[in-house]
Amino acid sequence: MNALGDAHLRTWTLRFMALLAAGTSDQLAWLGERELETKDVVEEVELLCRVSEGLAERGVFEPADLRDLRAVGRRLGEVDAHSRSGPWGNALATDPVWDDIRSLARQVLLTTLGDWRQPLPPPARPLTDDH
Repeated sequence: MNALGDAHLRTWTLRFMALLAAGTSDQLAWLGERELETKDVVEEVELLCRVSEGLAERGVFEPADLRDLRAVGRRLGEVDAHSRSGPWGNALATDPVWDDIRSLARQVLLTTLGDWRQPLPPPARPLTDDH
């Protein structure tokens, strides 16, 4: 991949980590009225954690960053099918696994950026009929 693509993937990974690291109330506010499926969040983060392996090989992430990203990926891999079903907002409010993931994501940001408190990514705009 080229440097621009690597930089984009690094940024996307860290933005997603910022969302995962945020407090539950901030995450729910970010979601707003959007329905985001838990399985989609898990799959996206698992993908980013796998991609980070290649990014680390190219020097985009440090070994310590990769260690922390692997921990997030492992924990998400332990989320069973039942916990992956339904809206993410419901899971955030009821499933303690998200507290574990929040803590791990905070460690990623602390190691990589020096502070886990980062701005949340802009929320995806809902699709409308006229796009």
